[in-house]
Amino acid sequence: MGIHRLQHTSIPMPSGGKPEAQRFYTEVMGLEQIPTPSSLDASRIVWFSVSDDGDELHLYTEDGFRSDTNGQHLCLVVDDLDTMRAVIESDGIEIHHEPEIAFRPRFSFRDPFGNKIEITEIRGNYLDAEV
Repeated sequence: MGIHRLQHTSIPMPSGGKPEAQRFYTEVMGLEQIPTPSSLDASRIVWFSVSDDGDELHLYTEDGFRSDTNGQHLCLVVDDLDTMRAVIESDGIEIHHEPEIAFRPRFSFRDPFGNKIEITEIRGNYLDAEV
């Protein structure tokens, strides 16, 4: 027995935020929206496919929504960090610089609801630099 991978992460959005989530995560982030299971309230939830391995991002309506201002975030790995940065900036989104991690260049930004999203490119094992 053991954990194999993270299958999905779920982050909040305010009531009425579903159309903006659909626009942002498909048009800006390039994710594919996938059907929400019929057993769930699709008016309050939207799901996206993140990879061909079955990784997913779920957004849900949270009553009393308040975006996190601390370290809570999700991180997505991309093939081309510079291209993704350009796409994010072209939508007028402010980029935040993160402390350096060896072999993991990265940046972060806030989605339309204030959720922190980190983007990174994995170029090697960070432990190799910590000798």
